[in-house]
Amino acid sequence: MTTRRRLLAGLAASSLMPSLGWSSVGTPDFLSAARRADGQFVLAGLTRRGDVTFTIALPARGHAAAAHPDRAEAVAFARRPGTFAVVLDCRDGTVLARLTAPAERHFYGHGAFSADGKRLYTSENDYEAGLGIIGVWDVEAGYRRIGEFASGGVGPHDIKLMPDGRSLVVANGGIETHPDMGRTKLNLPVMQPSLSYLSLDGDLLEDVTLPWAQHKNSIRHLALHTDGTVAFAMQWQGALKDSPPLLGLHQRGTPPRLLSVSQDSDRRLNGYAGSVSLSGDGAQVAITSPRGGILHVFDVTSGAAVAVHEATDVCGIGGVGQGFVYTTGGGLVGTLNGALQRHDLQWDNHLIAVSA
Repeated sequence: MTTRRRLLAGLAASSLMPSLGWSSVGTPDFLSAARRADGQFVLAGLTRRGDVTFTIALPARGHAAAAHPDRAEAVAFARRPGTFAVVLDCRDGTVLARLTAPAERHFYGHGAFSADGKRLYTSENDYEAGLGIIGVWDVEAGYRRIGEFASGGVGPHDIKLMPDGRSLVVANGGIETHPDMGRTKLNLPVMQPSLSYLSLDGDLLEDVTLPWAQHKNSIRHLALHTDGTVAFAMQWQGALKDSPPLLGLHQRGTPPRLLSVSQDSDRRLNGYAGSVSLSGDGAQVAITSPRGGILHVFDVTSGAAVAVHEATDVCGIGGVGQGFVYTTGGGLVGTLNGALQRHDLQWDNHLIAVSA
């Protein structure tokens, strides 16, 4: 008699096995954490047209997620400082694994898969040493932690796999914190944010810092284009009257470029850029500010501002084609040309791109 295991093996070998890829959950373009009207926190799949393809319950408020490159599988991270992350089968919500930060560590809400999906890299805080750490997890072994290395700075937040598939870029926010002090920032007078480029073995390939006048501009979130352009969004820790630029661009081997609309418009960001994205074609870059209810769009080549768009509590943003899709805390999914859909969901900070 043919056993179920042999049948499944035979189907897989003959390519008749149903796909476990992202098409099995409606081919979402993005993942986003959200909160339902009943207070339940969820992870949702979202298309560029504003359709919700799935929602899965989360144990607490989520921040960002990491989408597996091949399987309909995502790692949802707690809002910082959090010590948990859950690996979810996005087809039915099954918890495949739970990641727990080691002792005296917490996650920063972001992670990135290797190109082949066999490794997961997580940004973490070694709060007793005051150092940033990148945790390494073996996906094929059930997300077993197998190592770690220095992030190249303090307070690593966002982390992305570079287009070469052989290196990572890390947004070291520069802010030292400790769970015993809540979200209190402990080192503002001497903080130094940076972009660190690291090999997958942890070697520091390049370290990029801002001029000292910008040393309180905490580098928080990242976006990439296939040509290696890194866009980074910042959150200003100094006096708001100074209104510094909150968006930067960088390519390895060159100085960073800071982009600004005008002092008056920059002041409307209230010192806070929540998310950043490059358009699908890489020609434009945008940042959002939920505090200011505003979105700024720039031309990548010239650095010139091309659009200022108002949307209450806007934060999540993702690149599509020549433009962007954004989400708001009021449930709106929109573009610069208008609303797409509104859902009974309070969208959280980020739209995480899915490679379907």
